[in-house]
Amino acid sequence: MRTLQAGQQCEVWIASLTGERELVYSTSSRLLEAANWTLDGRALILNGDGRLWRFDLAGGSLSEVPLAGAPDLNNDHVLDPDGTAIFLSGDDGHIYRAPLAGGQATRITGDDGSFHFLHGVSPDGRRLAYVDIAGGDFSQPGRLKTVPAAGGQPEVVAVGEGHCDGPEYSPDGIWLYLNTESFTTDPGHAQLARVRPDGSQFERLVSSTTVDWFPHLSPDGRLASYVRFPSGTRGHPADLPVDVVLVSTRDWTSPLHTWPVFGGQGTLNVNSWSPDSQRFAYVAYPLDAPTARGH
Repeated sequence: MRTLQAGQQCEVWIASLTGERELVYSTSSRLLEAANWTLDGRALILNGDGRLWRFDLAGGSLSEVPLAGAPDLNNDHVLDPDGTAIFLSGDDGHIYRAPLAGGQATRITGDDGSFHFLHGVSPDGRRLAYVDIAGGDFSQPGRLKTVPAAGGQPEVVAVGEGHCDGPEYSPDGIWLYLNTESFTTDPGHAQLARVRPDGSQFERLVSSTTVDWFPHLSPDGRLASYVRFPSGTRGHPADLPVDVVLVSTRDWTSPLHTWPVFGGQGTLNVNSWSPDSQRFAYVAYPLDAPTARGH
């Protein structure tokens, strides 16, 4: 379970399309990760200490979402499009569904010998996209799979030989956006890509020297955010200088804004866009100094 280092802060920020940003919550007592923005626009949902938390944007208060029947949670959680439930990844390697207001969690994935890391839900709420780690062996590349949201037989989506992560449905449901190492022989050199859910039209979105993770499209499909790690990074580690990047989905090569952040793991693992597509949230973890301003 991740915790804050001595002298480290956890900061929840909201970035806007103008390049401005606002610090909405800061704490030195709990490491929070991976904000989802509720469909009513009123709150952010985060994980921390293996539990689920709701941050009320108007009141600035943080409260636990009481869950039963779920193990400790990691930072892979996605809201059900119906607005009343949330899909969760547990540290036991399984995916769960639970009421967003709190209550009993129901396990979705079966005992197939793999760990399942959730990242996407189709717009109609019927299918989940996740990364499958066979046998929980993290030295092996993850495989992109989808599964019925009610449980059932998974299907493989072929995206090359390299490790992939962060598969997320586009708002119209016709693409899965992800990061993948399939385009390079350099270890860890993840790049942004998309593929049809049936595995066709696998294509790279941008070629860069940085290590690019977790593309998240705005609800209107016009914009995307992602996190950019330094060249040579392997995986998506915590506690290093990264950039949170905003782009137009018509041109992934020319960032509209970037925000330098001390973070990485937990900063932008899940879709954190506001329902009106005007803002998104991210998390920073500065050590003994204020976070640098964006530009």
